[in-house]
Amino acid sequence: MGIVVTRKELKAIRDTLRREKKKVVFTNGVFDIIHRGHIEYLLKARAAGDFLIVGMNTDSSVQHIKGDNRPIVNQGDRAFVLSNLLPVDYVCLFDEDTPLTLIADIIPDVLVKGADWNLDAIVGKEIVEQAGGKVATIEFIPNRSTTSIIDRILERFSSR
Repeated sequence: MGIVVTRKELKAIRDTLRREKKKVVFTNGVFDIIHRGHIEYLLKARAAGDFLIVGMNTDSSVQHIKGDNRPIVNQGDRAFVLSNLLPVDYVCLFDEDTPLTLIADIIPDVLVKGADWNLDAIVGKEIVEQAGGKVATIEFIPNRSTTSIIDRILERFSSR
């Protein structure tokens, strides 16, 4: 289980891990309603290295990207849950639309995203590859998404 850290703390942690020659994996996302797809994704991401750092969108970032109805769960609760998952070592919130600045700050050894992303469109790809790192995608479990959970809740409970 991990901890929630500031960007400044994360940069210092990354410097230490680099000196210790530890392989750092980075991924990011909203992680609004945690479900099986998230857990399997994080387990696979963690398996790609020694430490898993997760960048998590702040509430304002999520609203800007997904609209005023999201997130369902506030950033404090999302960060708490995410940081207490076994595969996660560190969680760092970011307020921008993308984690580009955060990726540039820490330059992970491995950058992973879901396979719904075109490899060439992954934010931070150039930074990681120029530093000798690897960019990879991870297959999702079909029909496991926060959006599908929200849709199912609305469908089942809209007549009440």
